[in-house]
Amino acid sequence: MKAIGYTLPHALNAAPGLQDITLPEPVASGRDLLVEVHAVSVNPVDTKVRKNAAPAEGDAYKVLGFDASGIVRAVGPEVTLFRPGDRVYYAGAIQRPGTNSELHLVDERIVGHMPASLDFAQAAALPLTSITAWELLFDRLGVQPGKKPEGRTLLVIGAAGGVGSILIQLARRLTGLTIIGTASRPETKAWVQSLGAHHVINHHQPLVPQLAALGVATVDMVAGLTQTGQHLPQILEVLAPQGRFALIDDLPVLDIMPFKRKAISVHWEMMFTRPLFYTADMVAQHHLLNEVAELVDAGLLRTTLAEHFGTINAANLQRAHALIESGTARGKVVLEGWA
Repeated sequence: MKAIGYTLPHALNAAPGLQDITLPEPVASGRDLLVEVHAVSVNPVDTKVRKNAAPAEGDAYKVLGFDASGIVRAVGPEVTLFRPGDRVYYAGAIQRPGTNSELHLVDERIVGHMPASLDFAQAAALPLTSITAWELLFDRLGVQPGKKPEGRTLLVIGAAGGVGSILIQLARRLTGLTIIGTASRPETKAWVQSLGAHHVINHHQPLVPQLAALGVATVDMVAGLTQTGQHLPQILEVLAPQGRFALIDDLPVLDIMPFKRKAISVHWEMMFTRPLFYTADMVAQHHLLNEVAELVDAGLLRTTLAEHFGTINAANLQRAHALIESGTARGKVVLEGWA
């Protein structure tokens, strides 16, 4: 089967870089699905893994990729949730070979039935960011879904990216929160507004005076989706006493002692945790992806596909990685089909 892999961790333009390769076809066992991959999307985690992770011992190549959509070709003997021919979408597991391959094995408990109203490219944009946003909002920050007035405010830092693009929609459609997103360019501000944010401010400018101009002295919750270390002092200032702070990005060190005085709770979101540790509630990701699909088909959520980079090959993946590393991506970058 065709795949894209690399032999050594590397910076973006280092040789030999990402390569078009051929690998043996995998076989489904246990609770695994064997999926014909039709489309994939690229996430910041792909670039981080490429720079830091070597192939597993005994493997010549490391295959990247997490988000995928496709069709189930075969199922393992313990599978109960799917059957061959089902259209599926999912975000994979960080400890297993990735989705940048024509055929891919994935545990059924982290796979959802694809939205019927979307094509493969549109669906591939959704899984990783939807799981991350859902778990951050409802599992980590403890928001209860239900469209009712709450009088509470959520500040989303980095709202135009992949996770922010879903988080804004979930918060607006399923909760009564007042949502303030941050974006710095006219096109990203317009994007965040179109997704449902009540207000958009610039994260390259001091946050406190911008919030004050909106009549907001403090916020109840902050979702830190990018450059959290840079924004940490301002996050501490704008969060209300007994507020909640959730983050997803990597920091060399996170000193949470300054949050003690306000009794602010700090929550990490890592959507790979459930499949990495095979937690007892791992199947929750199957259920939430099915719920996201229902919301999409009901017209309440929309795909966050923003860029289509053509067929799945090393050259196009290289371009996608470059866009992600530039920090200017809006929504999600998708590749589709095999030449």
